[in-house]
Amino acid sequence: MQALTDFLTTDYGLMSLAGLLFMFGMLGYIAWYVAQHVKQDTERHDREVREGRAH
Repeated sequence: MQALTDFLTTDYGLMSLAGLLFMFGMLGYIAWYVAQHVKQDTERHDREVREGRAH
């Protein structure tokens, strides 16, 4: 219980919390960004295959 209290009330605990939140936020953003680009590239490739322009 003391560890949780220190984590939420001390300056080093709050900085750790902020760092964790930032890292998880960036992880989510990067995962979303990559997924969007994979989806776009897949759709473009499928369209080119249908049109007969695939490499």
